[in-house]
Amino acid sequence: MSGSDPTRGAGPVAGSELAGILVVAKPIGPTSHDLVALVRRLTGVKRVGHGGTLDPFAAGVLPVFIGRATRMVEYHLADEKAYRALVIFGASSSTDDLDGELTTTDGPTLSRGDVEAQLAAFRGPLEQVPPDHSAVRIAGRRAYDLARHGEKPELRPRHVEIRSLELTAWDESDPQRPTAVLEVRCTAGTYMRALARDLGEKLGTGGYLGALTRTASGPFRIEDAHSLEIVRDRLAHDRVRDLLLPPDAGLEAYPQLSLSADDLGTLAKGQAVRHQTARDAAPAPGGLLRIVDGSGRLAAMARFEAGRLHPEKVFLIPGS
Repeated sequence: MSGSDPTRGAGPVAGSELAGILVVAKPIGPTSHDLVALVRRLTGVKRVGHGGTLDPFAAGVLPVFIGRATRMVEYHLADEKAYRALVIFGASSSTDDLDGELTTTDGPTLSRGDVEAQLAAFRGPLEQVPPDHSAVRIAGRRAYDLARHGEKPELRPRHVEIRSLELTAWDESDPQRPTAVLEVRCTAGTYMRALARDLGEKLGTGGYLGALTRTASGPFRIEDAHSLEIVRDRLAHDRVRDLLLPPDAGLEAYPQLSLSADDLGTLAKGQAVRHQTARDAAPAPGGLLRIVDGSGRLAAMARFEAGRLHPEKVFLIPGS
């Protein structure tokens, strides 16, 4: 790999028991998969995943799950996301972002007030059609594969929710291509490219995404994310544990319950445990609880039902 590759690093570190969440501040350039591959290569841990893809041109929060923490990814799939999006008006893009072929639109001259007046239409629940160049599957094929071969993907609208949408900066120094910076909080699965496209269409000028930073992914914030340079340094010197959050970080919505070693041993065998006080822990929807050992380490995720704890995932065996 070339010296300019931002994912270059040294050889693997000792990491057979490495487990936790590494919150990376992804830079523009590498893919989310590139960063997963970097962590996998430098730790020697095979099980590494991430908590939501960012396009190569996008930056920001990328939670990377390592070792047994990968089994917690499913509990973060519905996490709310937050973005800072730069929308460029005056043209549309074949990919709805700066990487596509641009088509200039002969529309009205926009003011900040024009844009702000239309934002209300995008706040709250809405049906959003994904970009043609997206990873949505259509009859087994990705939409972007169809689009790249000149086919128009038949994409159905998706129900999403934009919980907060504010215009925080406006630049009309080029009246033909004014830009707006939007701060967005939304449900998982919301496309910022589609938001830029639809806002531009509503204003009659066209619009596309010029830059994107994910400022939060669920509980993980950009202020707490580690730069790629720091991550590479810690990985190369076997100090990545200094940066790791525990596997159940950010899952405070699932109440915590401490069990005895005997009960943990029963759960580890896949057997249910009768527990009278679990009801007092106010289980999350679905009856899920975080089960910890005497030292507070995550031992299992269990479902409380009819006075019993049923193991869903087991992570620690008593005495380990």
